[in-house]
Amino acid sequence: MTTKTALITGASRRLGIGFATARQLAEQGYHVVLTARDVRQAEQLTAELRQADHSASALRLDLTDPASIDEAAAHVAANFERLDVLINNASSWPDSDTLSPLAANLTEARTAFDVDVLGPWRLIEALFPLLECAPAARIVNVSSEAALQIDPRRAAQDGFLRAPGYSLAKYTMNVLTTLLAPALADTAILINSVDPGETASHPERGDEDTARPAAESARGIVWAATLPAGGPTGGLFRDGQPLGDAHAMPL
Repeated sequence: MTTKTALITGASRRLGIGFATARQLAEQGYHVVLTARDVRQAEQLTAELRQADHSASALRLDLTDPASIDEAAAHVAANFERLDVLINNASSWPDSDTLSPLAANLTEARTAFDVDVLGPWRLIEALFPLLECAPAARIVNVSSEAALQIDPRRAAQDGFLRAPGYSLAKYTMNVLTTLLAPALADTAILINSVDPGETASHPERGDEDTARPAAESARGIVWAATLPAGGPTGGLFRDGQPLGDAHAMPL
């Protein structure tokens, strides 16, 4: 049997959701490809997985650089016959202290969109031929509860919107997920967004005392990455349950 392969972006921190997700998929027998802008960070985590007798490799990937995306896709194509899982986990939160769209730094907002929307979008396109070769590929876009601040019916009525660039980018990622699902309807690929919930992945911030461990948040991502045929697609989920107004559409 051919080993299933999963590629996870933004897998550079030991306490991060990306690494927790990679570990859980590796425990299920997947070969996991950990990617990061600084490949040395991904290599350190890969070595840790290998020491635990898991199958893993590291790859440099910068989602703001189209050439890097194309190079990563070419590397995967040269080394694997297919891609079974793509997890768009990498994220940029440059405007976490901004509380109004009128105070937004648009350079920071552009960075958020490059990393959270345009980069994953290009990566999906670049890896699509390999995903299509898999018998049941899954794409998971890791979202954020920040996106839930935005409701077209009552969008920020009081003018408050924390991290407007980041929040709008994650909201747009959710919309992109919904739009890509019907575009993939003629394939066996399922695509969903997952909000991992508040996660204690950055202890240096000192504001995550009530947050849950990354391993717990990662379970919902792994759930979406291993959905059976006929599972939901085009939805937004947390811990396997639908969130907000995004409804999963039957394939």
